[in-house]
Amino acid sequence: MPRRRQLSLGIGMALLIAGVAVGVHAQEAARAPAAQDAAQAPAADDGIRTEAPVLVVGEQPGPGLWLVRKGEHELYILGTLSPLPAKLQWRSGQVERVIAQAQEVIRPPRLRLELKTGWFRNLLLLPSLLAARKDPQGRTLQQQVPPEVYARWQVLKARYIGSDAGIESWRPLFAAGELYRQAIRKSGLDQGKGVQDAIARAIEAHHPNVTLVEVAIPVSDPKALIKEFNRSTLDDRTCFANTIARIETELGSLQARANAWATGDLAALRALPVADNYQACLDAVSEAGVGQKLGFRDAQHQLDAKWLAAAESALARNRTTFAMVDMGRLLAPDGYLARLRAKGYSVIAPDAEEEDPAAAP
Repeated sequence: MPRRRQLSLGIGMALLIAGVAVGVHAQEAARAPAAQDAAQAPAADDGIRTEAPVLVVGEQPGPGLWLVRKGEHELYILGTLSPLPAKLQWRSGQVERVIAQAQEVIRPPRLRLELKTGWFRNLLLLPSLLAARKDPQGRTLQQQVPPEVYARWQVLKARYIGSDAGIESWRPLFAAGELYRQAIRKSGLDQGKGVQDAIARAIEAHHPNVTLVEVAIPVSDPKALIKEFNRSTLDDRTCFANTIARIETELGSLQARANAWATGDLAALRALPVADNYQACLDAVSEAGVGQKLGFRDAQHQLDAKWLAAAESALARNRTTFAMVDMGRLLAPDGYLARLRAKGYSVIAPDAEEEDPAAAP
């Protein structure tokens, strides 16, 4: 059985069922206050903020690497971010040098659905997957959300999506995801694929051991899962309203944060935490019957535990290890750096010569 095709479809189904794939990790992990007013752009007549920071272009250094140390054993961590400026050319020399001498690279933690059926049968399910976006009761968005929220949706849809009538039959969760993706794209941002590609090239060039940190959720009958999802009631109106509010008011903050990552401005990154508006979207899936059956919420806790175990194992046996972790997960008050520091490891930020004792718990 072609493993690559089966895995690809499994990831696609996971993203579809989760609804909003863009920026999920950061929005889930960064349970932080809203970004500072200074990063907010003034609103235009239609209520959408139009003035925003000018996005950086060309070569930029990125944020540098955090260093976790145990004796002579070192773990270098790149805090990743999405979205980033679309025209960014990341200066990846520091990461390439670390990977060149690293014995191990730890991949970012991820969830995936593990399909137990053949890839050909799974391909036949694609029409059903696409149909899962639609409201099972045949309602339009206008019928599913409050009138005031729908009026704001129409303004944003006209600006970022256009006259697509098909999306009006989608569930609010999926419509919110598409609106967010299009708003990000038209705001000069993308998902940072160039950063991922540079790291992949360095790994291919130097051949360190690569550790995957993932939790696989087994699905023995994908067709039954899709049917159950179609029957599920999702409490996703809050997700929809939060996404609209985020796009109306926080695109400037997202652009400022993207610039801060690109230029290595850690002070700005710390001062511009990502508001946790997407928790409602994640809750809509994880608290639905199908989400509870799959164990989405427990799986996330398992992921965190597995990543920390992989990091500690690497620190015990390797002289040099490199890892990539979402910035929110890395810097949250209960994030990975805080947990490693609490275990007694030395943690040094990219903008510090040595550990700041005041930062320790």
